[in-house]
Amino acid sequence: MDISQQNLSEQPERESMSFDVVIVGGGPSGLAAAIRLKQLAQQHQYSLSVCLIDKGASIGAHILSGAIIDPIGLNELIPDWQQSLNVPLTPVSEDRFLFLGAQRATSIPQWMLPGCFKNHGNVIGSLGVVCEQLAGQAVQLGVEIYAGFTGTEVLYSDDGAVIGVATGDMGLDKAGQPTAQYQQGINLLAKATLFAEGCRGQLGKTLIERFALDCDSAPQTYGLGLKEVWQIPAEQHQPGLVIHCAGWPLGADTYGGGFLYHYGDNLVAIGLVVGLNYANPYLSPFEEFQRLKTHPEIRACLQHGQRLSYGARTMVAGGLSSLPMLSFKGGALLGDDAGFLNAARIKGSHCAVKSGMLAAQATFEALQAAEQQGQTLADDATLSSVYQRGFEESWLYKELYQSRNFKPYMKKGLYLGSALFGAEQLLLKGKSPWTLKLTEEDHQALQPAENYVPLDYPKPDGVLTFDRPSSVFLSNTHHQEEQPCHLKLKDRRIPITVNLTKYAAPETRYCPAGVYEILHEQEQPYLQINAQNCLHCKACDIKDPTQNITWTAPQGGEGPLYQGM
Repeated sequence: MDISQQNLSEQPERESMSFDVVIVGGGPSGLAAAIRLKQLAQQHQYSLSVCLIDKGASIGAHILSGAIIDPIGLNELIPDWQQSLNVPLTPVSEDRFLFLGAQRATSIPQWMLPGCFKNHGNVIGSLGVVCEQLAGQAVQLGVEIYAGFTGTEVLYSDDGAVIGVATGDMGLDKAGQPTAQYQQGINLLAKATLFAEGCRGQLGKTLIERFALDCDSAPQTYGLGLKEVWQIPAEQHQPGLVIHCAGWPLGADTYGGGFLYHYGDNLVAIGLVVGLNYANPYLSPFEEFQRLKTHPEIRACLQHGQRLSYGARTMVAGGLSSLPMLSFKGGALLGDDAGFLNAARIKGSHCAVKSGMLAAQATFEALQAAEQQGQTLADDATLSSVYQRGFEESWLYKELYQSRNFKPYMKKGLYLGSALFGAEQLLLKGKSPWTLKLTEEDHQALQPAENYVPLDYPKPDGVLTFDRPSSVFLSNTHHQEEQPCHLKLKDRRIPITVNLTKYAAPETRYCPAGVYEILHEQEQPYLQINAQNCLHCKACDIKDPTQNITWTAPQGGEGPLYQGM
């Protein structure tokens, strides 16, 4: 029978591969875990098979960050990393923090800045390139890495323990049926499975729900980060200059801020982070980012330059109080999949590396204990206890504890929140006797459109400001159109009956890639999903007001191909 006519239910049983540890995600946390596991195995002369999969076409293809890197994690993982990793990095030379008005900028004196806003000792560069180099180190240690493979399903034992993941099928048509190019996914079985998918991980999200890992946590909150890399004239370039800004173009009631980093060969990374707990459904993070570049202070830096690349992704921002339980029967959450990011510093790579190392240590000890006792890892409490204890005794916990009130303070507005957080950091060094917690999820913050006036964003000039299509083009995003749509609607009526009617179709604005459009070509308006544009940022999964949209991974190897981002 021709495979294109064969029903999926008639396909042969999936092929399986078995490992000691399977890691889902090739970002800094997953790679750090893989490297540390192999380091421990070598130190103890212990045979350990480790497999890492990543949905990007290559390791680093889906990595997007500012990126200012605090090297504390890398120093612990690979003490000679500056020599062994071939990564061009620029040391931070100067910090500036600006409050922006529409035409003016007020610089905050260094003595008024909390320590978490300062970057002495940090470096600027591409986190994607760092991950690419870390992958090389992992392979040298014996880690099996498979890029272009998506983890689409968690596998469970009969008693409910995680025993691995299934990778996605490839070569399906839009109806989900096999074509002549069909390739069945495989089951990757493991004694321990570590999930390091990044922010709002598809599988991590299901694990948190299945095991009620967030039952004692405050709601998680997120920011949407948009970034461009520019090359500017040499005379405008100040290697190592770091500028952070708050205020315009966002209103005082909307959390967010911009950044501008000088590094490399006359390169500037410029971006805007917008908290996804905003209320105004007419707000467009993409358009606000374009407006930021028109500010005189920012325009002066970019003038006569050339835009090289564009990307967007979400980032966790809830902090310590929003962390779920870190482990479950058969595995653990790492990095952004768990929520390890310091929003006050706008940094997460060092947190990710440390969490990966902590999870690796716990996993290694758990595997040894299970082997000695003749049990499976799921029957042993070592993973949970060692991971949690290691975290609570680490510098990572101390750092997140010190800034734990940042997002709750910022919910009070830009100026009051900044004053309260600054006072807590400068006077109490983050050791205040109180802990504030968030109380609502980001999608719950969106208000009806009738409460707001539509925002009038200027048309792009094609020199400094740009539209979504030309921006997505620079992200090298590609998806095979003949495949099931990876953006799932629970109810196809809701985009019109609720989102359009009540909220003026906010998905057409919060998406940074023009994936969602309301068209009127038929008798009734309908939602057009341009899934081929998707940057995998997952803002729709987070911000949709009725949680009707679910982001799932498309075929392996698809999506953006970030180069030097």
